[in-house]
Amino acid sequence: MARSPLGRPATRRTARATATAALFAGATLTGATAADAAPQWAPADSASIHPGVATHTDGGQCTSNFVFRDDTDVYIGQAAHCSSTSGSTSTNGCEAESLPLGTKVDVEGASEPGTLVYNSWLAMQQDGETDSDRCSYNDFALVELDSSDVDNVNPSVPFWGGPTGLRTTGTTTGDTLVSYGNSSLRLGIDLLKPKQGFSLGSTGHGWNHSAYTLTPGIPGDSGSAFLDEQGRAVGVLSTLALAPLPASNGIGDLAHELDYMRGHTTEFSDVRLVEGTEPFRGPLP
Repeated sequence: MARSPLGRPATRRTARATATAALFAGATLTGATAADAAPQWAPADSASIHPGVATHTDGGQCTSNFVFRDDTDVYIGQAAHCSSTSGSTSTNGCEAESLPLGTKVDVEGASEPGTLVYNSWLAMQQDGETDSDRCSYNDFALVELDSSDVDNVNPSVPFWGGPTGLRTTGTTTGDTLVSYGNSSLRLGIDLLKPKQGFSLGSTGHGWNHSAYTLTPGIPGDSGSAFLDEQGRAVGVLSTLALAPLPASNGIGDLAHELDYMRGHTTEFSDVRLVEGTEPFRGPLP
């Protein structure tokens, strides 16, 4: 399958090429428990940091997916390839080069830069990963938010609400999916950010879900959240498929990606998805 990663569209070096491409583009703990000392999340209607805010890594823009936390820190997710330094067609995370952990990431709405603390591509390379499905589809990263910004975070996905939990059973053809993209190529038009579509089924032994949405994910939407018809987190927008399903998107399975992170690190073994404070309001009729 011919695929192209969707991240880093807004770099000054590649903005023109990205705009041209856009014309054609069209595990498993899930929330805070009662025993956790959960942060006091900001109200959803005034929080400056939430799923769907833009992240800028070395000048390249992506869209954040979900909020995560452990007992001490709060994180926002993005795609691993958002910090890639390889070419725009590099989708093999076991081979592509990336910026190092510790790289500063500008997070929309934050007063201080976040810090790249986990990257699945770097983790796989460090472990000598050779599984072709993982190398192709494990595309997830964590950005630790500065402690001064935690009071400005809400974990709810704009427009849709949720997530209500984590989907661990994959998808089948026809399953309804919703998403929220924030590419700069959408020119800040809020009506273009929510997306709804359906799954084309799972591939890669459950690591990848292909999907069609209206509108399709475009460069700059990379890393954005996908939820199912019940508001459960399904995955992370990773690629634009050029063939055999033109203008479909590849979604990395979040349950698999979190399982990999927990199984191959010690410092992030307790990181979990934070459920939204707002009820899920999808899908549209």
